[in-house]
Amino acid sequence: MTENPNPRFEVWSTVAWDGKDSLLAANLHFDRMERHASRLNFSLPDNFRKSIFTQLSNLNFSEVSIVQEDQPPYLVKIGITNEGIFSLIPRLNQPWPSILKAITVSAPIWDGEIRGTKHGDWKPYFDARKLALENNADISLLIENDNLIDGDRCMPIILDADGAAYYPRVEEGALDSITLEQIKNCLEKSGIPVRPAIITMNLILRANEMIVIGSGMGIQSLGKIDGRKIGKPRGRLYESAMSCWKDRLSNAWESIEQMS
Repeated sequence: MTENPNPRFEVWSTVAWDGKDSLLAANLHFDRMERHASRLNFSLPDNFRKSIFTQLSNLNFSEVSIVQEDQPPYLVKIGITNEGIFSLIPRLNQPWPSILKAITVSAPIWDGEIRGTKHGDWKPYFDARKLALENNADISLLIENDNLIDGDRCMPIILDADGAAYYPRVEEGALDSITLEQIKNCLEKSGIPVRPAIITMNLILRANEMIVIGSGMGIQSLGKIDGRKIGKPRGRLYESAMSCWKDRLSNAWESIEQMS
């Protein structure tokens, strides 16, 4: 991702990478990049999907993976500017504690169609991550008017007392999570309805359980927010989501042959 304060300068996505020639759920990520670029008022180059894989094959990266089998070994941050310039930045994926701690921070405010896109002005999210580490936490949760909007690098999901799982609505500024898109049907088949909702702090504090999900972290259990305990960690929601995620890690890798 290129340093530029203009949100409409770039669209990007961080994608799980096997270290060779495959990306996890590549087409879902690329579809979202197209949707978000359109909202940012530019179009992606023709054949951008195959171009990304061509550049992927030229990456020189030889670090040894440090995560377990429930996370992808590597990540690639893929960016495309409004002038059609590509950037691929590979990195090691990171391990996480068994139960995460979070702090709450104010969600950034962007205008109109910019909200809920992976755009060029991502500094507020990076600042939120830094603030979490400075406060002995693992992640930051972004809050606006006492409502949960997003996580600094993840989609938060709660299991409510009514048995349904709720996640922040895109209409409120949340990102449309690729990880959630991959596991949602599987979760529902396991007996957990999955619904978007306006998630207040009161709803979170009464939740049975809370997880955070993302392309790199996979499925992680969240146990505390601002020092307050949240439900029972690593319960039914975590176990079901992890099972669905592991299936994706086994079966959802795509290479240039799957690109249209």
